[in-house]
Amino acid sequence: MRTITAQLSSGKSNPAPSVECWIPATNPHGVGLIILPGGGYQNLAQHEGAGYAEFFCQAGIACFVVTYRLGSNNHRHPAMLEDALAAIETIRTNAGEYGIDPEKLGIIGSSAGGHLAAHTLTAWHQYASDVSLRPSFGILCYPVILSSGLYAHAGSMRNLAGESPSPALLDSLSCEKQVSDQTPPCFLWHTVEDESVPVENSLQFASALRQHQVPFELHVFPKGRHGLGLDTPFDWANACLRWIEETTQG
Repeated sequence: MRTITAQLSSGKSNPAPSVECWIPATNPHGVGLIILPGGGYQNLAQHEGAGYAEFFCQAGIACFVVTYRLGSNNHRHPAMLEDALAAIETIRTNAGEYGIDPEKLGIIGSSAGGHLAAHTLTAWHQYASDVSLRPSFGILCYPVILSSGLYAHAGSMRNLAGESPSPALLDSLSCEKQVSDQTPPCFLWHTVEDESVPVENSLQFASALRQHQVPFELHVFPKGRHGLGLDTPFDWANACLRWIEETTQG
């Protein structure tokens, strides 16, 4: 493992976020995965960062865990989005160094990290770059999607957008409303028992994907608290590996 910094060529990502690189020593598949840990835009959950990297790296996938800016450090949107995009640009530009195919670079996020991943999947076209900022695929684990209403996660939105965001800003941060025909394929999973981020977040994003005919796979499990990561009685992770292989073939 080594650490690099990522900077958008536009100079908008400042200060540059750090990225921990996990490169598989054996059986590499040429697939890269940018990892955005959850934590409500207040902190970064280790088990949804390095924990995921260890698992996916063992499966032959190069992993890149991003330490993005947080609301708890008085950063607000679009800092977080720019950090995720900076990671995509930096890693894709140097894909050969990491042994990956630049056309097989995906993104995964959990909880608020899932919101950041979903936002990246739907807003990548808002920034210009010499390389494509569009992720090849997305993986959303019990993601925050909705920015307002009964099923929104108020704490994440407060850390992301501040205490009194305008209705227009909140609307732009509600990721299901930003899905388009250009949104990459997605794998989503959630639990019905999740009381922190209700399953409706994943259901509404999947519905938007369906409306725009974007390929997706959705798993809804009946049991399980929020923030499980890999510590589950159900095997979402190996289903995800199968989906990644199917999605990146050809």
